[in-house]
Amino acid sequence: MNVFIIATKDCSHCTNLKHELYDLGIDCEVKFAEENPQLVEKYSIRHSPNLVVNDEVVFRRQPTEAELKELFSDN
Repeated sequence: MNVFIIATKDCSHCTNLKHELYDLGIDCEVKFAEENPQLVEKYSIRHSPNLVVNDEVVFRRQPTEAELKELFSDN
């Protein structure tokens, strides 16, 4: 499973999202929008953070802990 976060460098939710994924045992990396304009274009990024799983944007906001548990219980 390929999981990453696309966020701006000043996104206040990014660190929290990363920690929540870590707590669920999900490995992910953060890709900053400022350094990855091709991802911004590819995924039509307008806000931060965005969670991408297996090449699909699954959240364009900070998901709740329950939403994350539900998403990854199916995978």
